Amino acid sequence: MAGSQDVTQLLIEWQNGEPAALERLAPIVQTELHRIAQRYMRNERPGHTLETGALINEAYLRLVDHTISWQSRAHFFGIAAKLKRQILIDHARTHLRQKRGGDAVHVSLSAAAEIHGRASELIALDEALHALAEVDPQKALVIELRFFGGLTIAETAEAMSISDTTVEREWRVARARLKQLMTE
Repeated sequence: MAGSQDVTQLLIEWQNGEPAALERLAPIVQTELHRIAQRYMRNERPGHTLETGALINEAYLRLVDHTISWQSRAHFFGIAAKLKRQILIDHARTHLRQKRGGDAVHVSLSAAAEIHGRASELIALDEALHALAEVDPQKALVIELRFFGGLTIAETAEAMSISDTTVEREWRVARARLKQLMTE
């Protein structure tokens, strides 16, 4: 992972209108987004219709189009995690809305139920995460960075400027709370 100060400095330079900063920043960010997306997509079912490359490209395009006052590398990757979460949720909602398609792949009923269930779970997770964020934004951010952002405990701690132990505790408590919210 590129150094926090390097990425932060490039973000500030880019924000201040220096086009060369984006050229230096792009490979760092795309490499990191790709690594994170691969880690996340590994947990998805085989044959998922949204591939890692498409997720990265969509997130990257949305990031570049944003006019945000970038504060730090952590802020950038936090926004990237939110965007990836939104892309995945939008994809799941679209998938659930589709009734039939002429060139759709035919699958067994059990496979269709699994696909539908996975999309429904993702939407339920998103709703529970919104509810958690209202009560405890730090726990919600830990979940977002770890689950949607694909960051490790150490990377999350660095991004949030808190200790590994705090991230581990927040991760454990937040997962339990999310499970409770999703079953309600």
